[in-house]
Amino acid sequence: MHWIIWTIIMVPVSALFTGIGIYAWKRSEPMWFWSGTEVKKEEISDVPAYNRANGIMWICFSAVLWTSTVLGFLRMKWGGYCLIGGCIIGLPALIFAYGRIYARYRNKP
Repeated sequence: MHWIIWTIIMVPVSALFTGIGIYAWKRSEPMWFWSGTEVKKEEISDVPAYNRANGIMWICFSAVLWTSTVLGFLRMKWGGYCLIGGCIIGLPALIFAYGRIYARYRNKP
C-alpha cells in the first residue's frame, strides 16, 4: 500500500524536476533560479551554455529523486533515506551550483 502513495507523489515530482531541466536546456532566454527573479539576456555572456548548465543542474537533482523513487519500490526505508539525504545535500548543492553557473556566464564589467 505504501508504494502506491510513494508512486503517486514521487513520479510526478521527479518528472517535474526533469521537465524543469529540459525546459532550461532548450530555453532561448536566460533561465532564472529563484522564483520571482529575472536574469536579463544582457547579464549573460553565452545564453545557450548558461541554460545548458542550468538544465544539467536540474536534471542531476532529478536523478536523485528518480533514484529515490526506484529505491522506494525495493525498500521504502532506502527510498526515504535517499530522498532525505538528497534533499539535505541536494538543495544547498543547487544553490552553490547555480552561484557558480551564474558567476561563470555573467558578463564581466
